[in-house]
Amino acid sequence: MRTKPMALVFLFMALYAFAPHARAQDKPKSDNKPPVTTLKLQVVFSERDGEKKLANLPYTFFLNAAEAGPRSPSTRLRMGSRVPVYAGKDGMQYIDVGTNIDARGLATDDGRFDINLSLERSWVEGDVLMPLEKQNTAAVESTSGPFKEPIIRQFKTELTLTMKDGQTVQTTQAADPLSGRILTISVTMSVVK
Repeated sequence: MRTKPMALVFLFMALYAFAPHARAQDKPKSDNKPPVTTLKLQVVFSERDGEKKLANLPYTFFLNAAEAGPRSPSTRLRMGSRVPVYAGKDGMQYIDVGTNIDARGLATDDGRFDINLSLERSWVEGDVLMPLEKQNTAAVESTSGPFKEPIIRQFKTELTLTMKDGQTVQTTQAADPLSGRILTISVTMSVVK
């Protein structure tokens, strides 16, 4: 009678000893995540004053498109200059002027891609003469000459486009309220093969 319980104990010990080897030989679980696709995006800022073309600024970059989530890949592009601006008695202050693009691509089930874009463009236009403050001296009261202060224009937008391979979309058209100039943004997307 004692041999049956002892046999069961040995059987359980043998199963326990070989269980890690059996688990190691199991096939790994397949991830059902879609593969990451590399996209080539071109964002073009075009500026017109009536019929006259003033600027055509293209920005081309690559973007990985995967599934949605907090770890989905993104691309950031920064291009510009630092412009000095007179800040009164504190001297000069530098302001970033240029183009900022943040992009994220998400693959959809039907072979298209959701492209999330955050676009920001600023530029310097013209000058306004600003007088400098009087210097505080006891003996001689002197003033410095005028300083040319730049006018900094700005445009910002956030949008999501659903695009297919090779598609170009004119996304936004906006008019500057002071100058009347028209800013047009177009986006072209292609799959890198």
